[in-house]
Amino acid sequence: MTAFVLVSEAHTGGWIWREVAVRLRESGHTAHPVTLTGMGDPQRPAGPDTDLETHIEDVVRAVDALHSADVVVVGHGYGIHPVLGAADRRPGRIARVVHLDAGLPRDGDPPLVLVPDEQVRERLAADAADTGAAEGGARLVPPPEPGAWHRWGSTDGIPAEALDRLAELAAPQPAATLTRPLHRSGTASAPPTTGVLCTGNGSSIALVEHVVSLGDPRMQALTEPGVTFFELPTGHWPMLSVPRELARVLEEAARGEGHRITRTAGEDPPHLQPFILDVPPCPRERSGTLDRYLPEADGPAPAVILVHGGPVPAGARPTPRDWPAFVGYARCIAGSGAIAVTLDHGLHDVADYGRAADDVAEAVALVRADPRVDPDRIALWFFSGGGLLCADWLAAPPPWLRCVAASYPVLAALPGWGSTGRPFCPAEALPASGGLPFVLTRVGREHPPIAATVAAFTAAADACGAALDVIDVPHAHHGFETIDHTEEAREAVRTAVAAVRGHLGG
Repeated sequence: MTAFVLVSEAHTGGWIWREVAVRLRESGHTAHPVTLTGMGDPQRPAGPDTDLETHIEDVVRAVDALHSADVVVVGHGYGIHPVLGAADRRPGRIARVVHLDAGLPRDGDPPLVLVPDEQVRERLAADAADTGAAEGGARLVPPPEPGAWHRWGSTDGIPAEALDRLAELAAPQPAATLTRPLHRSGTASAPPTTGVLCTGNGSSIALVEHVVSLGDPRMQALTEPGVTFFELPTGHWPMLSVPRELARVLEEAARGEGHRITRTAGEDPPHLQPFILDVPPCPRERSGTLDRYLPEADGPAPAVILVHGGPVPAGARPTPRDWPAFVGYARCIAGSGAIAVTLDHGLHDVADYGRAADDVAEAVALVRADPRVDPDRIALWFFSGGGLLCADWLAAPPPWLRCVAASYPVLAALPGWGSTGRPFCPAEALPASGGLPFVLTRVGREHPPIAATVAAFTAAADACGAALDVIDVPHAHHGFETIDHTEEAREAVRTAVAAVRGHLGG
């Protein structure tokens, strides 16, 4: 028998776990939904000092009240912060921590960093200097309006009556629970963990494996033996949309089951495997964060600037401009008579998109100022998570920009990402793009959350009559140029290079 302590997302209380708790108890376990201070229990209203520390103590008390030797604590969304704080204080009492569609908080960060609701972040930033009190002495963040719950995570799969109940029973969130940093002592070993990823909210095991492969030291802990993963094909609120399936997954997690992410010693990750085309080398010049691949050409030549995706950890080595795919594309482009440019930009975190956009703009200016470049014939080619960065160029395309291309791009912020620094909405920018050609390479085996952004973009392109040229690669994966060594994939690379090069003329 396992004792489950269930800690919910912001604005909600123990009531949200009702159906999951019933099913866990039917299976012989005990289930203890926690209503944190100020979250709806009239006996424990928010006070002027209610903050994250208060909620950590709430979870510690819930754990201390149990007699079971096998305690599994589940944190949903915001709930993972008080759960991790409690696990740090009671390491010997907790057998496993479950991250239910929750992020990986970094020590010293407030929960606000992982809040996906942009309006909440802006509101709290605006009143950061305001120490005035409201409602019983506590500054409170009101819950979303009915119909706006998707800002806290996808509502896919929630029955209408459950969504109504969510809106009806939601409680204001004490602001300091979101703004006080999470601090852990780190003096004891952390308990085993399980991540339950809701694919309808933009997460998946495949995406986690990709992030781990990039070498971020913070993510290497996810390959440890005690870490497991499950997926649920639903939105951010599985206790309302798929309670039976969630209860089953929690039972399996308590037994240590689930998918494990492994790394084979000495084996290169997928993005560092060889390029699928055998392309001869060409002269390459490195200057600052830019590499220029030079063709055999007389006079100024057109240029194609390749923009990598991400986020890529700041310490990743090699950096993207040395990844085989970008070296391979650059050589192909140079072989076609154009100058190819690769760069390392500052997209190290989801919040860095604004900085990355500035880096790309600076790179474009440097390339156009190069006397070997025809400044009136430029193409920009975006890859993967770099796809969002095309929005600025679509919204106000300069006359010298002859083509935008994107390969397996992310074309809208994924549901669980949080802030990208400022809005990047390629689909909304499309109507202003005029006749600017857009070459889209679309893979058939794309991660579903990313594929949804591509589908929305192509629908917007159809609606406004944008000049969209789609190259479909039905059997290819995200990052296929070093994964899918097939003739279909090789032909897609050749076709995309030829299409972009064709728009540059000459």
